Amino acid sequence: MATIERMLVVGAGQMGSGIAQVAARTGIEVWFQDISEVLVEKGLGRIRSNLDRQVEKGRMTAEEREAIMDRIHPVVRLEDGAGVHLVVEAATENLAVKKSIFESLDRLCPPGAILASNTSSLPITELAAATKRPEQVIGMHFMNPVPVMKLVEVIRGLATRDDVFAAVRDLAERMGKVPVEVNDYPGFVANRVLLPMINEAIYCVYEGVATPESVDTVMKLGANHPMGPLRLADFIGLDTCLAILEVLHQGLGDPKYRPCPLLRKYVNAGWLGQKSGRGFYRYDQ
Repeated sequence: MATIERMLVVGAGQMGSGIAQVAARTGIEVWFQDISEVLVEKGLGRIRSNLDRQVEKGRMTAEEREAIMDRIHPVVRLEDGAGVHLVVEAATENLAVKKSIFESLDRLCPPGAILASNTSSLPITELAAATKRPEQVIGMHFMNPVPVMKLVEVIRGLATRDDVFAAVRDLAERMGKVPVEVNDYPGFVANRVLLPMINEAIYCVYEGVATPESVDTVMKLGANHPMGPLRLADFIGLDTCLAILEVLHQGLGDPKYRPCPLLRKYVNAGWLGQKSGRGFYRYDQ
């Protein structure tokens, strides 16, 4: 396959911004898309802020920062960024939304373009079925925060071709990441292991076993985790945690993945974690 030199990132949130930043730093021309100019500008601001910190710490020059920013091209219409070798979709974790995006991308992108999803739990095979190129659809699940975390889960759909997998694996390595091949099952590996632990930590609070602070201290000092599971849940977003647990519960049919009622209550209250100012901890004070 052709070397990937042009990429479209769909979704200018935290994950999409990180993916665009790392790709542009690798030397790739990136088209950076979201549904409004406001969202795209917010994403660009997030990238510039991250790069400013790197300049302040002496990890890159101001010239390198500007070169990275110059490689990121903001767009609102998908068709304005569709002439690329690879798309990485990083929209909200909702199957209907993602399938609609993949249908549009399939129509707009060149025949040889690879369509990848950064989904953290949804089925790649089902996304591929929304296109006429299922053999060119793949999962490319980055970890948050993307500029820092090394892992990329590379998920084959049922029809994904070997050369498509190889191209995405090689790109992840070019971007300074460690790609790990994973098959297409709910939650893949990272979230199939992580989210039940977070859910059990929430049950400990729900059942009055311990406070959030105590649960996190036990896991940090007793299991050597750098961040407690409840603080991590707040960082991921409690709505995202709930969405992933529901995919695991529905997709695998095992009651051990049932989301804790307290998690559902917090999400319904709008307590989504760090991004909303309140979750298991408060961030608005």
